[in-house]
Amino acid sequence: MQSKIAVSVKDGYHVNSNTPSEEYLIPLKLTWTSTGALEGGTVTYPKPLLEKFEFSDGKPISVYMGNFDLTANFKVAANAPAGPGIAAGKLRYQACSNKACYPPKTIDVNIPYQIQ
Repeated sequence: MQSKIAVSVKDGYHVNSNTPSEEYLIPLKLTWTSTGALEGGTVTYPKPLLEKFEFSDGKPISVYMGNFDLTANFKVAANAPAGPGIAAGKLRYQACSNKACYPPKTIDVNIPYQIQ
């Protein structure tokens, strides 16, 4: 089972990719706190952009901008009961403007599912 998670970054901002190009940058990371009757929960991230910013001294930084999707990949557990459920997770990110990066934040992500 795959589920797309739409992410939208406001104009004028970017978030560090899941593989930031500098050790001090906080990566975008989706983790699962509860997957219910699902197993796995691996996340596929899009290909990042390499952009230069005022604060990066001319070095390209690995980022995401605008609208993009994360893809969550799950397997239905062998003993999963039929019915609805919710996979709950946390998305941690560090938003930045062209001049500075801001403290990291974590938001809740909930993906409803239905097992037949």
